[in-house]
Amino acid sequence: MIQSFRDLQIWQKSMQVALAVYRLTKDFPREELYGLTSQIRRSAVSVPSNIAEGQGGQTLANSDSSLGLRAVRIASYKRSSRSLTLPGWGKLT
Repeated sequence: MIQSFRDLQIWQKSMQVALAVYRLTKDFPREELYGLTSQIRRSAVSVPSNIAEGQGGQTLANSDSSLGLRAVRIASYKRSSRSLTLPGWGKLT
């Protein structure tokens, strides 16, 4: 039984793709950080985010559910010089 969007295989696979995109774009030229790199990353993140929002609207009844969805969004990532920290996924190198 699916209790959360995290149980959906399509969400899991889309997260793998999003993480792979972040890894691949971390070495893009610095001058592209706010251009091409940002656009590629946002498009990769939109797939699992939309799945999570859609699933949340179908199964979660209270307004507190939006807090869990916000925590999953990768858009609020923190980047250090050698690694990337994603909410709920830990540090990537």
